[in-house]
Amino acid sequence: MIQNADLSHGTPGRLAAAGSVLARTWLLAAVLAACILRLWIVPLPSSFWVDEMATVFVVQHGAADPSFQAAPQVPASLYYVLPRLAQSWFGVSEIGYRLPSVLLMLAALLAIARLAQRLIHPDAGWFAALACFLLREFNYQAADARPYALGTCTACVSLLFLVRWLDSGRWLDSLGFVAFGTLVWRAHLLFWPIYVVFAVYTLVRLLRGQSQVSWLRAGMVYAALGVSLVPVLAQAWELSRQAAAHVVADIPNGGDFARALKLGFVVPFGAASALLGRWFRWPPVDRPAAAESVTLILAMWLCDPSCLFLLSRVSGDSVFLSRYLYLALPGIALTGTLAAAVFLPRAIWRPMAAVLGIGILIFAGRWNHMVPEHHNSNWRAASRAINREVGGADVPILCPSPFIEARPPVWRPGYPAGSFLYSHLAVYPVRGTVYRFPFETSPQAEQFAAELAQGRLSAAGEFIIYGGDRAVRFWRDWFSARPELAGWRIRGLGAFGDVEVLVFERPGPV
Repeated sequence: MIQNADLSHGTPGRLAAAGSVLARTWLLAAVLAACILRLWIVPLPSSFWVDEMATVFVVQHGAADPSFQAAPQVPASLYYVLPRLAQSWFGVSEIGYRLPSVLLMLAALLAIARLAQRLIHPDAGWFAALACFLLREFNYQAADARPYALGTCTACVSLLFLVRWLDSGRWLDSLGFVAFGTLVWRAHLLFWPIYVVFAVYTLVRLLRGQSQVSWLRAGMVYAALGVSLVPVLAQAWELSRQAAAHVVADIPNGGDFARALKLGFVVPFGAASALLGRWFRWPPVDRPAAAESVTLILAMWLCDPSCLFLLSRVSGDSVFLSRYLYLALPGIALTGTLAAAVFLPRAIWRPMAAVLGIGILIFAGRWNHMVPEHHNSNWRAASRAINREVGGADVPILCPSPFIEARPPVWRPGYPAGSFLYSHLAVYPVRGTVYRFPFETSPQAEQFAAELAQGRLSAAGEFIIYGGDRAVRFWRDWFSARPELAGWRIRGLGAFGDVEVLVFERPGPV
């Protein structure tokens, strides 16, 4: 652990007085609560995005719905128990569905603070917890009705139990480690790198003789964890055979990997702390954190992006997406805290945590929007605009699916309603006659579109294209080039983030 330091000879009197105020627990708690309110709670009422609407579909239709045959990985998570409970209490609402994630991320935040206290410094908990709010993806999970908050929470809590168990040797802590550790993979099938973190840290502790746990007891606990994960391993192996059908990202390169490490987050913590220490002439910190503590923090930071980067490169099926790298975020926050710990004496931790939290509120509070959106996809407002436009008329509405699985042979002309591939239409219904299009163009899709243009669309005199912006713009250009629709006007119904609604109208009286 980093040793305590006396600041009396290097800090001016008024600075010490200010530091005393900033170190008050009530102030730190108020700053933390304000960060939670602004960055987690305020976005809760905003529109669901695509994957959240799939969550609603899973809850309402169950994992056995036939449409999930095209994407069996979608309902494969223990997480859906939570929104199902939320729906029974609050009905189908954006706030109700997202509340479990808020509570899970609160638990994760507490676990991160406790890890910082045990691994870095007894007074580093507030600093590490508030540092998490600088990570947009960390805040995003708290307002997201998806499995990621459950994965982050169970990973952090299991790591805390692992540290406690290796420190104390208590069986109760080992049971907590196994109980929460077995949940991580059940939360999301791409969160398996956490088990590499577990193994690396445990091996370092045992090899260095820095544990109350024997090799035999460690083997027994890990055997129990392994047995509990056998069903998940079988499920993941089965699903991996069709992984190529669900790839939505390019194979990552070195630049992608470097960006995933977020060095721009970690390095400034050390640099700023060094500059402040020099400016205020803080006394030097006696010694850094223990080697095994540094090992765990670096493993939390590096294992997840490294494993998913290698898997993507070796398999040829990229899983290197930001949301699949969420397990590294607590490690990034702790690494930033560790970098600051090299220069921060004990009496400065709490005042610096308060300054950090106030700075986050001022500069990262998204004050350019009074009520910031959770995601740049306002499907709710788009559907309402369509319904106002349509009124009671039978207007054709062309809806490309926002899910990559909606393509031949799964998709076909006349694809039926009631599929998760068009779950946005179930959550935010639209009036009119809906024609379901695939995620991207294909010969079958263009033949289907040509038949519509020659018949139903040209006869209607008005139709709407509604969906993700790239798909809508493709079909806008495609239909604009059709001779049947020559001279038709095109207008948008508003700004809905990455959702677009375009109205095609025949010129003149209809």
